Amino acid sequence: MDMSNTEVSEEIKQELMKESQTFRDLVEQHESYEGRLTELADLSFPNDKEQAEEVTIKKKKLNVKDEIYSMLSDFSETQ
Repeated sequence: MDMSNTEVSEEIKQELMKESQTFRDLVEQHESYEGRLTELADLSFPNDKEQAEEVTIKKKKLNVKDEIYSMLSDFSETQ
């Protein structure tokens, strides 16, 4: 039975979570950024500093996501 790409990706992610502290740190950082973005999105009237923080966090989150996907890709190529 063929596995979907989602199932394969989830397997790879779980394997990296077990094997790589760097990967775990990236996932934790990504989740932290997501949490802060949720907090900022819940503000009715964010001030300039909070708006700038939101932009900065979105950029950082995207960079971390790119690193995560790079690690997933590299790992899947070695399997």
